[in-house]
Parts: sequence; structure tokens; C-alpha cells
Amino acid sequence: MSDLHIVSQFQRELDAIKAKIIKMGGLVEASIVGASASLYNRDAELAEQVRAADAAIDALEQQINDEAARVIALRSPNAEDLRLLLTVIKVSGNLERIADYSKNIAKRTRVLLELRSIEGSPAALRRMAREVELMLGDALNAYVQQDQALALAVIERDEAVDQIYNTLFREFLTFMMEDPRNITACMHLHFIAKNIERMGDHVTSIAEQVVFYASGEKPTDERTKADITSSDATLSGMNPTRSIGAE
Repeated sequence: MSDLHIVSQFQRELDAIKAKIIKMGGLVEASIVGASASLYNRDAELAEQVRAADAAIDALEQQINDEAARVIALRSPNAEDLRLLLTVIKVSGNLERIADYSKNIAKRTRVLLELRSIEGSPAALRRMAREVELMLGDALNAYVQQDQALALAVIERDEAVDQIYNTLFREFLTFMMEDPRNITACMHLHFIAKNIERMGDHVTSIAEQVVFYASGEKPTDERTKADITSSDATLSGMNPTRSIGAE
């Protein structure tokens, strides 16, 4: 009976850690929604709420990592449970980074309120953020259900996010060339787009961890990256407010 009690207690500990991951995922989804809405609506108060909420996400990541490390040290988990705990640590790290990018968007939104508006850009960025939010929701569902097919579908969808980013990148360049007064605002909008593109990369990493958790192996196909701007030197060194963002 004592062995059964130990096993039951161990399972409760694992379930509690998984529950915290889902809670953290929900907070991060809300941060994406809040950041994109604050940009679209030019809502400084909402942007500040997104920034303030990041502290709770950081604290939750620390709790998850501490609990996972404690269980590994004390319970000597078997291979399957160890995979779960290792993926928990990696997934929480990815979620924390996504939230950081949301916070960066909120910071830049406050700056953009003082600059001239670039027609159509907030709506396009909101659509891009919405796609990443949907990907994250599916990645978290795949994690809960250990659904490899859904996780692989999320990985494939990252290419579409990259394509949206490439399109926006070119549009911002066009706006800047047409009118030098657009340069500062477009630079901020570009880095917001880059933040969202990086969110997609972290969601993809979560999906890859789901595959590892479910199968014990990482996805075998090399991930396609459709972001072609990283090799373009056009914007190199042109960040006007490096101090307010952490790309």
C-alpha cells in the first residue's frame, strides 16, 4: 500500500506541474491578445497592463522549473516521466519568451502613440498576432492530448507567419522610402512584426517538444524558415530605441 501511495503522490505532483503549464499558457495567450489589441486600438492603459502582467508569468515559470527539478531529484522518474519533466522545463521557457515579446510590443506601442500613424499596419500586425495566438492554443492542446499530428501541423503553420512578416517588412521599407517622416514609426512597427515572428518560432519549439514528449524523438524533418529578411542588411543598425526592446 505504501508503494501505491508513493506512485499516487508522484502522479499528483506531475499533474500539478502540467496544470501550471496550462495556466501559464493561458496567461501568455492573454498577453498576445492584449499586446495586439493595445497596438490596434492605440490603448496605452492596456499596453501597461500587458507589461505589468509579465511578472506573474515570470514567477510561474520559476515555480514550474523549481517543482520539476525537485521531482527529478527526489523521484528518480522513469524515461517517460523524465521526458515529461524535461519538456515542461523547455515549454515553460518558450512561454516565458513569448510573453517577453508581448511585453516588448506593449513598450513600443506606448512610443507609437506619440508618432504618426501608418495606415493599415496595426490591423496587419493584429492578424499576424492572431495567427500566432491560434498556433499557441493548438500547441497547448497538442501538449495536453499528446497529439503528434496536431503538433506537426502547428510546426508547418510557422511558415505562413514568416511569409506575413516578409510582406510587412517590404511594406515598411516602401513607407519609409516614400516619406522620411515615416521612418521612426515604421522602424518600431518592423520590430513589433519581428517580435511576433519570433513568437511563432517559440510556439513551433513548443510543438517540437510535444512530439518529443509523445514519441521520445524530435521531428525528423528540418523545419522550413521562410523569414528571408535576416540576411538583408537594409535595417541593420537602424533600431532607434534599442533600450526599450529586447529582440
